[in-house]
Order: sequence, then C-alpha cells, then structure tokens
Amino acid sequence: MKVCKFGGTSLANAEQIKKVCAIVLSDTERRIIVVSAPGKRYKDDIKVTDLLIACANAMLQKGECKSELEAVVSRFEEIAKELGLGSDIVIDIRKDLSERINKDRTNKDKFMDCLKAAGEDNCAKLVAQYLSKIGQSAIYVDPKEAGLLLSDDFGNAQVLPQSYENLAKLKDCKEIVIFPGFFGYSLNGDVVTLPRGGSDITGSILAAAVGADLYENFTDVDNVYSVNPNLIPNPMPITEMTYSEMRELSYAGFSVYHEEALVPVYYKGIPVRIKNTNNPSAPGTTICKTRPKTSMPVIGIAGDKGFLSINMSKYLMNREIGFGRKVLSILEDEKVPYEHIPSGIDNMSVIVKESNFSPEKENRIIQRIQSELCVDDISVEHGLAMVMIVGEGMMRTVGIASRACTALAKAGINIILINQGASEVSMMFGVKEDDCDKAVKALYNEFFN
Repeated sequence: MKVCKFGGTSLANAEQIKKVCAIVLSDTERRIIVVSAPGKRYKDDIKVTDLLIACANAMLQKGECKSELEAVVSRFEEIAKELGLGSDIVIDIRKDLSERINKDRTNKDKFMDCLKAAGEDNCAKLVAQYLSKIGQSAIYVDPKEAGLLLSDDFGNAQVLPQSYENLAKLKDCKEIVIFPGFFGYSLNGDVVTLPRGGSDITGSILAAAVGADLYENFTDVDNVYSVNPNLIPNPMPITEMTYSEMRELSYAGFSVYHEEALVPVYYKGIPVRIKNTNNPSAPGTTICKTRPKTSMPVIGIAGDKGFLSINMSKYLMNREIGFGRKVLSILEDEKVPYEHIPSGIDNMSVIVKESNFSPEKENRIIQRIQSELCVDDISVEHGLAMVMIVGEGMMRTVGIASRACTALAKAGINIILINQGASEVSMMFGVKEDDCDKAVKALYNEFFN
C-alpha cells in the first residue's frame, strides 16, 4: 500500500487535478491520497489558503467579507466547472464557507484555523467527486470521522497518540480514500491546523497509521537538490538520502519537505519518495533509514536566516554547577525554544529564532540572566543566518571543516560560530544574514564543483 500526498501546485486548477487523478489510477497500490488546498496557477497568483486568511482577517476586522468570500468560491467554481462537476458541489462549498465565517470569533486563532482548513477540506471533496464522476470507486474521508485528533494549539498542533489507532482502520477501505491535509480536530471538537507544511505531516501520520510500504510526496520538482536551485543553476540532484540528512537540510531551509513530516514515518521505518506531479516518470528522491556509501561526503548545503545569539561570559563559568540549566530555565519560562548552544570554559551562547524573541522578552531575559546568574557580560546579536553542510559521509572523511572554513574565508565571509553535533551528520556555521547566500554558494562550489 502507498500513501500519496499532493501539494498545492499539483491541485491548482482542473488540469492539474486531472494529472493527479491519472497518477493515482496508474498504480493500484495508491490507496490513500492526501490533498492540499489549490495553490498558485501562475507566479503572481494567490493560493487558496491565502485567500481564506484574507477572508478571516476581513471578518475579524470589519465583520464582513463579501468580496473575499467570492474570491474563494470563484476559485473552486472554476475548478468544478472545468472538471464537469456541475453546480451542486459549488453550492455545498459556498454553504460550508458561509457556516465557517459565521462561527464565533471570540478566539481569533480558533476562528482562523477553521477558515484556513476549508481549502484542503473542499479540495478533497472536489477530487473525490471527480474520481467518482469518471467511474472510479473513491470516497472523501472527514478527518473528524476518521479520528485524526490533534492538540488544541491552534496553528501549531501536534498529533495525539490515539490518532494512529483510529486512522489504522483506513487500510481496510475498498475505495480510494481522499483525505484533506493540514488539519484535524481537538478533543473538544474544534478544527485545529498543523504547522507549516501541514499536509506533508498529515500524509506521514496516515502512512505510519496504516503501515504503508511507501509514502509518496508529490510536488513540483523532479528531485530534492543538493542546494537551492534559485541560488545555483542546475544543482546536483539527490537520488537517495537518509532521514537524518533530510531532517538537517529541512531545518536549515530546504522547503521541499517539512522537517516535522519525517517524524511519524521515521519511527515506523517507512521510506518517503519525493516525486514531480508534472513529470511522474522521473525517479525522484527516496528518503530512508540508510543509504549506500558514496565517494561524496557532503550530500547537501542549506542556509536559513532569522536567528539571534544571546552571548554570556562569566569567569570560571565551567566551575559553576547548573549554570546552563538555569539559563535554559529562564528561556523555558519565557516559552523560547533554543536551537544551538556553542560554549567555552568562560562563555556560552544560545542561538534562538528571531520569531520567538520579541523586544519585551529580550529585555526580561537579559535582566533575569544578569540578576540571577551574575554574568560579567551579556549581549544579543541579531541578524544571524545558519548555514549547514550535511552528509553522513562526513564522519568518515578527514578535513571537511578545513575545506569549509577555507572556502568561506576565500569568499570574505566572517564565521561568527561553528557547531557540529556528536553524530557528525552536519556542520553548522553562523554568519551574518547578508552573507548567507554567498556562504551557501561558496560551500557548494567547494564540495560539488
């Protein structure tokens, strides 16, 4: 059995939906299909999810959203018409959206999640109805009825353990299951959405729940590439990589696959294959537990912006029991997760994401570290980027750090910090945001050219 997920560009219009259905029907093992909301049809187009966010914001700010609602309905109406589905499904979609916008708006996050989820939900209904129209046995499955239960963290929900047992029943469905991605339901019955890349996560959860042999993730590229194709023309494709390598690259800015989507399949050992809806015959990239050794120690390079560093120094810091724990406890109190902790005997830095660090939190954290830990000096450096080289072959190769540092030095890039985990799957370099793209290019040229 294969579980397949199709992204927004794969479902942007009727022509794309027909391609999706042809791909599904070309392999009888493709039994559970997860769909995103319709994405962009062309470069300057607007995704359905963004139209729904505009709709929700209009209701929250003005109490009405007539034009915004019509924009959403017209997108679905255009798709339905070109698929030859008639007007009934459009009437149902309009009714569904009208019910959503008239729900209680006291909890803004709850209201927003309810609106955002309408893109995937109604797209799944369209796909299921089109398959039925062309004579195939397919059904739309409601995540609530299937038992996809999530935590009540609106916009950032996590799957609850009991979901896997509930969803396992889907493997017995005789029909092709069309399942909306991106959202589930809280124990209170509220619509709750997953974080960015939520449909990828939904597909991974379903693959793990039914014990799929393969999780196919269809997008708009032939492969995962060794570097961002927008930075390097014709970069080297990656045909096979491990979960750990993909996790590191996703974290560092690879947008083709969300890092959290690996978790359910990782624990079940289910391979993932990234494929292109517009070129389904291409072999794609397989992500699995292990891969054959190659002569290339580095498999990919990525960079991500939006980090800052909290830098502390204190004489004899290494002799003070519990210093690190106290720092992290202060961050925990402020609900700030940390990314990396480079340290020396008398100094320590904590890297966090700018998005988790408001000016108010910054002031409180600095004051608490100063007063509670009596540091000699503390500063916050904003505008950092983390650039990573990734590859399981690095642990068996001498001189990787030397080559990387030399390449960055030749490019005139100042390295602010270096960090390497015990697994040696990745090596991270902290640089100024303005140097991020230049650093990625310099490292790619060193290891791939």
